Amino acid sequence: MKNMTTTRILLLGGAISAPLFYIIAIAQAFTRTGFNIKLHAISTLTLGDLGWIQSANFIVTGSLAVLAAIGARSLLMRGAGRAGSWLIGVYGIGMIMAGLFKPDPGLGFPAGAPEGMPMSMSGQAAVHSMAFFTSFICLIVAMLVFARRFGAQGERSWRSYCISASILAPLLIVVGMGINSWIGVIMGIAGMVAFGWVSALAVRLLNETY
Repeated sequence: MKNMTTTRILLLGGAISAPLFYIIAIAQAFTRTGFNIKLHAISTLTLGDLGWIQSANFIVTGSLAVLAAIGARSLLMRGAGRAGSWLIGVYGIGMIMAGLFKPDPGLGFPAGAPEGMPMSMSGQAAVHSMAFFTSFICLIVAMLVFARRFGAQGERSWRSYCISASILAPLLIVVGMGINSWIGVIMGIAGMVAFGWVSALAVRLLNETY
């Protein structure tokens, strides 16, 4: 019983991770001077005097995902679900790294930044980008892994949800990178799809603990 209670607490961390991330990010998007959600990625909120707020947001979100992965691993002792929990853990670590390393200033944000895109990428920005890219890829694979698990259990709705999210999230990234307007919004929605899947899965697994 004690172990199951711990598992529930760990999964609860995953359940609140995406809502918490976007509540904090959206609040900043509408209050940070010079930030334009149409042009700027959420990651750029880590820059400037108040950048520590978004950096902490990445780190806390990643930590909650790692806790959820540990909870899922203890609940799913074998099979595809166990492998998927490892992938969610890597996603969480990537989010923590994205909070520790910042992107380069550009497109006029924060104040004093160049008006255009950065001409080169710093080492810190490269680590940030790689961490975020790795996190995203791990989530896509995790979605497919859990789609297999739910399919084997005959849960068609969850199988369809996992597959749909695994297609929609990267598709939005591709679309966002291919246009010059609303890129911040499109990338943000892609994150909602991917990060939101982690929270939805955590809630679904919580139901298995009762």
